[in-house]
Order: sequence, then C-alpha cells, then structure tokens
Amino acid sequence: MKAILVGILASLFFAVTFVLNRAMELSGGSWYWSASLRFIFMVPFLLFIVMMRRKLTPLLKEMRKHPLFWLKWSFVGFVLFYAPITFAAAFGPGWLVAGTWQITIVVGVLLSPFFYETKDLPGGPQLVRQKIPLAALMTSFIILLGAGIIQLQHAESLSAKMLLFSVLPVVIAAFAYPLGNRKMLVKYGGKLDTFQRVLGMTLASLPFWLLLAAYGWWSDGLPSMGQTVQSFIVAVSSGIIATVLFFWATDMVRDHPQKLAAVEATQSGEVIFALLGEMILLSGAFPSLLSFSGLFITGMILHTFASRQRIPKAAAKEKAQSI
Repeated sequence: MKAILVGILASLFFAVTFVLNRAMELSGGSWYWSASLRFIFMVPFLLFIVMMRRKLTPLLKEMRKHPLFWLKWSFVGFVLFYAPITFAAAFGPGWLVAGTWQITIVVGVLLSPFFYETKDLPGGPQLVRQKIPLAALMTSFIILLGAGIIQLQHAESLSAKMLLFSVLPVVIAAFAYPLGNRKMLVKYGGKLDTFQRVLGMTLASLPFWLLLAAYGWWSDGLPSMGQTVQSFIVAVSSGIIATVLFFWATDMVRDHPQKLAAVEATQSGEVIFALLGEMILLSGAFPSLLSFSGLFITGMILHTFASRQRIPKAAAKEKAQSI
C-alpha cells in the first residue's frame, strides 16, 4: 500500500510536465529547450544529493564498468520518453498527452515476459521468465478505458495532424519509459539506490540533451526567461521529485510483478492532475470529473486488492506444500 501511495504522489508531480510543457508551447517556447533544460537543470541537484550521501564514487564505478548499458537504456528510458512527450505538447493539449500516456499502464504489464525472476524450484533457485499478471492486465484496461473516455469527449475538436503528432510520439514514450526503468531496476535494484540510478541515467543521456539544446539555440535562439523558469520548475517537480518517488515505489516492489504493475498503474492519476492544472492555469475545461474519477478510483482499488491478495495466497500455498 505504501508503494501505491508513493506512486500516486509521483503522478501528481509528473502532471506538472504536461501542464507547463503545454503552457510553454502556447507562449511560443521551443520544445527543444523544454526537453533539454529539464535534464540540464536536474544534474546539479542530483549531484549534490548523491555526493551528500557519499554514493557518487560507487555510481561512477558502475558506469565505467558498463558504459554501453548506461548509454543504451538511459537513451531508451529518458530520451525516448521525454523528447516525444515535449514534442507532442507542441501539437496537442496537456489532457490529450496525459491521457494518451496512460497506455504505459498496460505496456508495463505486457513487458513482464521480457524479464526474469528468481524462484525456488526443486532443483534449486532458478531464473524463470515472468508471466503476465492477468488481474493486473484487466484492471489496467479499466483505467485505460477511463482515459479513453476523455479522449472521445474531445474527438470532434481533434484534427488528423493533432492526433498524428501528439498521440504517436506519446505511444513511443509509453513503451520507452517503463522499459528503460525496468532494465535499470533488474541490473541495479538493491545495488544502487534511487538517487544513484536517476543521476546515472541523467548523466548518460546528457550528451543528447546538450546536442538538442545546441540545435534549439541555432534554430530558435536562446529560451525566454519565462520558459527557463518553467523548465526549472518541471526539472525540480517532475524530473527530480516525481522521478525519484516513482523509482522508489517501483524499487519497493521490484520482486513482485503484480505489485509492480499496480505501482505503474498509479500513473493514471496524471490525467486528473493534468486536467485540474489546465483548468486552473490555462482556463481549460474539466470533462466528466465524477465519472472519470470513479473509473480511476475503482481501478486503483482493484489493483491494490489484487496486489494485497495474490501474494498471501501464494505464500499460503507454499506453506501448505512444505508441511
């Protein structure tokens, strides 16, 4: 339950991304700067935190041991996640981007067979391919349906260009983010803490963000003061607070696919928080608050119930077999 609450809190801070990215685009800011500044601003904060915890040297040693691994999965987990998200904000409202992003809830569950877990079998501990948790998959679809209802209510105002350039990039991001996170979690979960993993991925992806910033400077000039300040807020809120909270939540349940799927499903809260943010800051309308909130709460309750029940049942079965 603690991991679920941390995940929901993370979704609140993640929602800042969708609202402020859209605000920056509406004010004429370039998505190149919106994307790159977030990660550039994250570096000094994360460096300070990790250095204060005296854990920078172990991180750098691991990065030197496996540089290609860090470059590859940081690019997938951070670059292929955030660059498409900010690009999409240039063509569609925050609620559309946040709603489409909910695909990641189902994607996280479907990725299970690509990973392994250690199980005690008659021949001893063995790595076994994870199975898709069907209960989590069904409840994930319920939450995704709620997000889809919001999209349908605005379908008449969506052009083909808006759908292509604001939906397709987010679908790519929805696959990239959980994949990069889980790959890092499998290799370094329990070995490097959350702050170390986030800093490592930020540093490994930094060359790309600097290239993107350089291109933004060449094509659009320097960012305005307003965009710089908003990007700083996104960096602190979404890049540091939300990312660390989400990585921490997934780390708490990394050995339980069912609970991991439940934590990833908490990202559905971003739709509600993004809609509220747009309504308050950008004068956006909030559609069907009661019905969508009901779907969200129902999905969360089902996910939490399934997560709390499957593990005790499995434990009881193992205990019966050992008697």
